[in-house]
Amino acid sequence: MKNHNLRLWTLSFGVWTFVSLAATATIYQLYRPLHNGMDLKTIAGMEFSQILTYAPLTPFAYLLAIRFPLQKANWVRRSLLHLCFGLAFTIGHIFLKMPTPYAYWDPALNDWTPALWNPQTHVFRVSWTVLQGMFMASVVDDVSSAYVPILLAAHAISYYQRSRQEELRAAQLESQLTTARLQTLKSQLQPHFLFNTMHSISALMLTDVQAADRMICQLSDLLRMSLETADTQITTLKSELEFVNCYLEIEKVRFEERLKVLYDIAPETLDAEIPHLLLQPIVDNAVKHGISKLPEGGQISIKSARREGKLEIEITNARPTALRLQSNGVDGIGLRVTRERLESLYGEHQTFELLDPIDGIKMARVRIPYALQSDEKTGLGYQCKM
Repeated sequence: MKNHNLRLWTLSFGVWTFVSLAATATIYQLYRPLHNGMDLKTIAGMEFSQILTYAPLTPFAYLLAIRFPLQKANWVRRSLLHLCFGLAFTIGHIFLKMPTPYAYWDPALNDWTPALWNPQTHVFRVSWTVLQGMFMASVVDDVSSAYVPILLAAHAISYYQRSRQEELRAAQLESQLTTARLQTLKSQLQPHFLFNTMHSISALMLTDVQAADRMICQLSDLLRMSLETADTQITTLKSELEFVNCYLEIEKVRFEERLKVLYDIAPETLDAEIPHLLLQPIVDNAVKHGISKLPEGGQISIKSARREGKLEIEITNARPTALRLQSNGVDGIGLRVTRERLESLYGEHQTFELLDPIDGIKMARVRIPYALQSDEKTGLGYQCKM
């Protein structure tokens, strides 16, 4: 608040000083060809005495305009109120001009003279007739040329500030709604892969109790990691791959040699930003609809590269049943939520495709804007207990 008031006073004196100088230069250029004896010093004294004395009054007029704004419901009453303020502004302006050498024109002396000081007798004086004359000579200019512009400027600044505040509140609300939606979508993924993993453990309990027990221990570690990152939306590709690797280590307990994983990760993409839990639903889909359906198993390949300013990630499975769409053409919950999260985060600047580039191969390809993890955001680190 103190800094705001200081800026207001500084701006007031700066603006009125500039106006005084401009008026002095204009009038000097106007009178110079006439050779009427109006020198630059006299003109400057007149203009600064008239104009610069507005500067101490302007902050008060500005604060009154902010405190009592003109609105549709009260414009008549507030207009009358500001008319009174304008008259008070004129009186204040007169008292500030009175000590100056160019306060008023004295017909007896045929010269400009202060209104509080008689330069001939060297005594203080206050004449009601002089004050009345100064008021009548100044009131129209003071109200129309000074107070009203200050009033309009205050309303314009106030309107701009309110508009900016409303835009900021709208942006904050939109951000909060987007964050809430993303958090909701992410929360749908948590139970999804949990149920799939529990189903795998349930199936393994019938054939290998010790392996199922290892899966439960590893699942507890994965759930701990998930809880630690419950509010995280963006992480690095490196951290996301570590999370996916933890998930795949759980699945390897069940499938053993039937599940092979190949990583082809470009080094420059490891620190790139990526939505947390982006890859896990896609890999989970490949395992559920690919590896688990085939007695001989198969290989899942995860590849990343930077192309044309985009981070491109491809997940492939060499079996036609992997990464399949549902029969009705609608993605499963994991892929659907992944698609919706990408659309919420990146809009039209992302793509998520399910492709058949070669016979016998299914591919999921994700392309998002390439951006490195900022210093303020630290990547998440995961370590799987084997």
